Amino acid sequence: MGICQDRVVIITGAGGGLGAAHAKVFAAEGAKVIVNDINQDAAQKVVDEIAAAGGTAVVNTSDITNYDDSLNAVKQAIDTFGDLHVVLNNAGINRDRMFASMTEADWDAIMAVHLKGHFCITSHAVHYWRGQSKEGKAVDARIINTTSGAGLQGSVGQSNYAAAKAGIAALTLNQAAELARYGITANAIAPAARTGMTTAVESMAQRMAKPDDGSFDYWAPENVSSLLAWLGSAESASVTGRVFEAEGGKISVADGWRKGPEVDKGARWEPAEVGQAVEKILAEAVPAQKVYGS
Repeated sequence: MGICQDRVVIITGAGGGLGAAHAKVFAAEGAKVIVNDINQDAAQKVVDEIAAAGGTAVVNTSDITNYDDSLNAVKQAIDTFGDLHVVLNNAGINRDRMFASMTEADWDAIMAVHLKGHFCITSHAVHYWRGQSKEGKAVDARIINTTSGAGLQGSVGQSNYAAAKAGIAALTLNQAAELARYGITANAIAPAARTGMTTAVESMAQRMAKPDDGSFDYWAPENVSSLLAWLGSAESASVTGRVFEAEGGKISVADGWRKGPEVDKGARWEPAEVGQAVEKILAEAVPAQKVYGS
């Protein structure tokens, strides 16, 4: 048996790219998968591939940006498989522009799919799990969110995407702190892999191309999926409030914002004094990672 045997999992944006890889790996580990995607044909293809490999999955086309419609994904999981254990928020889009050229539509589209999309299905799932907990049932549930290196350190030309992904990382910390009492963990992943989004630029497509010599496919999305399958399993119950990064054979945990060096005058600073104080603490601080593309 796999480490996710009989766990019921909703994966958003699972019709292709990372989401499809996640769905197949979860299914291979014994999970029953709700393959959510607005593209029904793409989702059905993934379900068919899972079934052909001996796994269990069904299609769901709920709009993750629509709160009422997203409830149907949770209902389908419970009606079809009798329970729900994991929500893996993976769906995403890009609307890349330099900040000075960004439109309101570019901003709103990213916030809807990424930030609101991480809220809707998860909110309904949490209501279900909280209800179970209050009834005295043992809950062993997982929220797995998808952030990005762009959200952790910024990315030139992606201020909307970076802001949304940073919001997802912070959301994960809040969920972990608030929901532990109900038996729910929350973690996030910043993945790096070959997908339609990452290979849209020719230079990235060439860099991430699958090797022809049969050597390790470093950028294969399945490399990331292994960590997520473990996070979705019963084995990860003690891990919550963490943001992981994964690419190739690498797994790391991100070291988030924390209080750094400080100075304390013990009284109000005069504006003219502040510069010297800031110079001192910046000299002692660990430099931030560079923004991607800078």
